[in-house]
Amino acid sequence: MEFGMAQPDRNRLGKKIRQLRLAKGWTQDELAERAGLHPTYVGGVERGERNVGFDNLLKLARALNEHPSALFEEFPL
Repeated sequence: MEFGMAQPDRNRLGKKIRQLRLAKGWTQDELAERAGLHPTYVGGVERGERNVGFDNLLKLARALNEHPSALFEEFPL
């Protein structure tokens, strides 16, 4: 049994987070600071290398001033 997100889903989520971050003109360091996360973690999330727990997902969404569901807009049903 596999736990966490599948690789394609991690890639989609990371791409969306990167898109929202860049739209604000922020660096990964700025997003990490606003979210209270380590910059290398944010980079790993954006590259689809890190599985994101619920708490960190909320931190990222709040830092981006987005509803958490906005991070999943690119996901197929």
